[in-house]
Amino acid sequence: MNISEAVALVEAFQQATPQSVRVLSACGTVRRLVKGEHLFFDKEPVEMIYIVISGLVTLYTVDTQGEKKVIFILDKGKLINEVVLQGIPASINCEAFEEAQILCFGRQDFLRVMERDFSLTKSVLASLAMKVRRLYRQMKNTPNSVRGDKRIAAKLWKLSRDYGVPGQGGTTINIDVSITYLAEMLGSRRETVSRQLKILVRQGLIRINDGQITIVDRDKLSEYFKLP
Repeated sequence: MNISEAVALVEAFQQATPQSVRVLSACGTVRRLVKGEHLFFDKEPVEMIYIVISGLVTLYTVDTQGEKKVIFILDKGKLINEVVLQGIPASINCEAFEEAQILCFGRQDFLRVMERDFSLTKSVLASLAMKVRRLYRQMKNTPNSVRGDKRIAAKLWKLSRDYGVPGQGGTTINIDVSITYLAEMLGSRRETVSRQLKILVRQGLIRINDGQITIVDRDKLSEYFKLP
């Protein structure tokens, strides 16, 4: 894939002017990551803005006990680190969830294009605003008053919406979501998540076969996590 093809895949560039697209195509580079490879670490100086072109990456934090908490999974066309435009070190870790291609721009190069293209600037702000909205929803679903099985049900519902493949037996989540990874997404222990998944299986809401999770009925799963 050449740079122009990569630039065409980015959601935030769809409203950019032709001149901006040409400039970005001229100054961008593509980096390839293998599964588990880090793009950057928390507190690391970062002078590049990164965008997913193929594959998936995760943004995660590590708490004081050393527990990993996944904040976002980002796929094709998504900006990874808009906050780098502020010019301060990273405040989160970025890891390849699977093999991925990343479009890279120097921070100053990208800012100069934004200065001349308000439509592009609005698109970048919209991308950042969407992350903030998702964080609000995560905060709403993390209080101790929300049962663990309902938190998992809500997370599986969202994963099935974003990465689900419909079939006769329901909607299968088409990414490699292990129990360990679910625990990292929820900030819970693996053993706890395993027990809570069994509750959803007994309720007939999900099936787990060979590590793949299938949502039997997304509407029923939605009703389950919304119940008081």
